[in-house]
Amino acid sequence: MRVRSPMASSPPPPPQVAALPRSLGVFGGVLLTLSCVTPASSLFIVVPPLLQSQGSGAVISLLVAAVLSLGVGLCYAELGTLVPSAGGEYSIVGQVLGRLAGWLVFVISVVSLLVIPPIIALGTAGYLGSVLSLDPAVAGGAVMALAVAVGVLDIKSNALITGVFLGLEVLAAGVVTVLGLTHVHQPASTLVHAVVPDGQGGTSPFTAGLLVSGLAVAIFTYNGFGTAVYLSEDLRDPRRSVARTVLWSLLAGVLVITLPVIAICLGVSSPDQLAAGDLVAIVDDWAGSTVGTFVSLCIAAAILNAVIVMVIQNGRVLYASARDRTWPDPVNRALATLHPRWGSPWVATLAIGLPGAVLALTVPIDALLGFTGVVVAVIYLLLGLAALAARRGRHRATDAWRMPLWPAAPVLTTVVLGYTLTQQTARDLLITLAVLVVGVLYWLCYLRPRSATHWVLSLPADQAAPAPAPAAVPPTTAAAATLPENP
Repeated sequence: MRVRSPMASSPPPPPQVAALPRSLGVFGGVLLTLSCVTPASSLFIVVPPLLQSQGSGAVISLLVAAVLSLGVGLCYAELGTLVPSAGGEYSIVGQVLGRLAGWLVFVISVVSLLVIPPIIALGTAGYLGSVLSLDPAVAGGAVMALAVAVGVLDIKSNALITGVFLGLEVLAAGVVTVLGLTHVHQPASTLVHAVVPDGQGGTSPFTAGLLVSGLAVAIFTYNGFGTAVYLSEDLRDPRRSVARTVLWSLLAGVLVITLPVIAICLGVSSPDQLAAGDLVAIVDDWAGSTVGTFVSLCIAAAILNAVIVMVIQNGRVLYASARDRTWPDPVNRALATLHPRWGSPWVATLAIGLPGAVLALTVPIDALLGFTGVVVAVIYLLLGLAALAARRGRHRATDAWRMPLWPAAPVLTTVVLGYTLTQQTARDLLITLAVLVVGVLYWLCYLRPRSATHWVLSLPADQAAPAPAPAAVPPTTAAAATLPENP
């Protein structure tokens, strides 16, 4: 019988992967993160269906979603400093709740990372219509391709580019807010005693059932503040800067999105305008087509900005998965490659960005918006569970930012989101389940048999830097250094 030596049973060391350069401060991180929240495109693309189905009750849904997002933001802030990894949620959940849970988060995340940018990009043509006529699929594919081209640049250049675009979209949201508040036609009570228009002059009351059914989309409206975690390997001193980047980005996103919605609900001449869901037409009524065109162009810039940041973060997730040896080794080596000049994970960025361009050109994926809302809710739910478990065992002693009033935020988050998921459509839940089943099959057939060498969740922030070579010491000094101190 052949006996294996103890050395033979030891897994081979993981391949060395170049680290991302830490060149980003909190301000640059907030610019990139808020660009991923993309206030203007959330306002003009995600919010209109909410206004159509909930009327002025959309304000209540957004405020409740903001409270829930704050709870999630606190979880992100604590967990992102505890596990500062470009893998984001999958690395956090995998480190805290176990490798299988982390893998399932990665699977549904990677599908949503493929789907969400093209969904956002497909809205571009509608906001360029006042200037030129474009096929939505062609415009969406072009936006995706341009975003990929920008995404492979260095992170500081990306922060500058996205900062300029972000300024335009904040300006557009500010214009809408000022116009709405200077053209008030509805009483302030409509925000508290909300009504849902039917588009025919009639209204119905806004109910708790409508509130719960719209929460997944309302939460998705603010989604993106977790980008700070994906950037944690680009941020300087991530165990301090990640929390500040998350919370400042969330606060800014809530203000820039919610205030214009309040102004729109107060400024419409009739509730039926909310049922139409055409916010640019509402701006035209307030200030004329010139201002409406300006706002439309700002929204188109906001869409491009959002897609750029999504491509950046998505590339880093795929890069982290390769570093953690998720795929066959040749694929891992390719996806972990950094650009020699820009220091960006350019192969991973191309690998996850270019399929999005193809999807935008060929597949009507905008129908998957409900599915993305369910995915976001599932990931937030697992983050809440991870935040509950993160203060025990080996994580208790880690130097990390700690949220106030723990465990209130993660308990509230898990309970509400768990109930919210029960109210989503069977179609969206089944799509999510199907994705998870495929993920489990890959786990059972490929990752689990290779558990010693693959899906090894690494944490660069805790990897010790190589010790510097000792400096030359004069012989007399060296001898003195070896003498014991006097008692």
